[in-house]
Amino acid sequence: MLHYTPIIHTLNYRGYDISILRLDMIDSEISGNKWFKLKYNLREAKLQGKDTVITFGGAFSNHIAATAYACKETGLKCIGIIRGEASSGDNATLAFAKKNSMQFKFLSREAYKQKDSPEYLNALQQNYPSAYVIPEGGDNALGQKGCEEILSDATHDYTHLFCAYGTGTTAKGISKSLRNHQTLRAINVLKYEANSDLQNIEILNEYHFGGYAKHTSELIEFKNWFEENFNVELDYVYTSKAFYALFDLIKKNKLNTSDKILMIHTGGLQGNKGYEARYNLNPKRHVNDAQG
Repeated sequence: MLHYTPIIHTLNYRGYDISILRLDMIDSEISGNKWFKLKYNLREAKLQGKDTVITFGGAFSNHIAATAYACKETGLKCIGIIRGEASSGDNATLAFAKKNSMQFKFLSREAYKQKDSPEYLNALQQNYPSAYVIPEGGDNALGQKGCEEILSDATHDYTHLFCAYGTGTTAKGISKSLRNHQTLRAINVLKYEANSDLQNIEILNEYHFGGYAKHTSELIEFKNWFEENFNVELDYVYTSKAFYALFDLIKKNKLNTSDKILMIHTGGLQGNKGYEARYNLNPKRHVNDAQG
């Protein structure tokens, strides 16, 4: 996988300078935090002499799409265990994964709940002895290790950092490379109370808009407004909620104009077409593709 060069764009809102770490621009296909979560996992698969990667995700999963492409690029076969019936495979995400040689195994939602159990994982390893298993979303120690590298010398001056929070892998990785003067606010996109025992992370639980992969008209309006005004595309599941939270904190005077703010854009843009088809959305297109 290619060397990571941080790209930072800056915008101004109500007198606040907001810098955006554009992880969505790292790679055209393995973009965002997925690039970091996969980096050491795929390296470990090679070190162990495995020829196949098995991983998990929903039918619109950014992780599934990124893993399929990354495996093809690194010469590994790939199997995706997909939550849902085979009929859910007719979408842009899984079509892309299939084009990149991923094979699918569909599980009912009930059966999928067992994917992390020792019994299921042991049986999976026995059935595929030459396979390296990556958890859903790349949520393991090596995924966190990769996410430790999201911050760099280019981000050390910032004091208030923000990112979306799903499995927590990205936030936990980032927390290990924060400087003493830095704090991270992670915007939980799932409808449950997440808590952190790390002093330098605060999890905001009130911006889920109904839960994972859910939205309201208010969120859609914000996404359209943001893209029109700042020419940066957001995804529906993660970054729209994260940016909404940041702008809401500014409106409520929870931040100071002197704060050095960095929003980490975690990518996920490949899922927009599938999400729009699923919910019959017809959004305005304001973003110049050449600029992200």
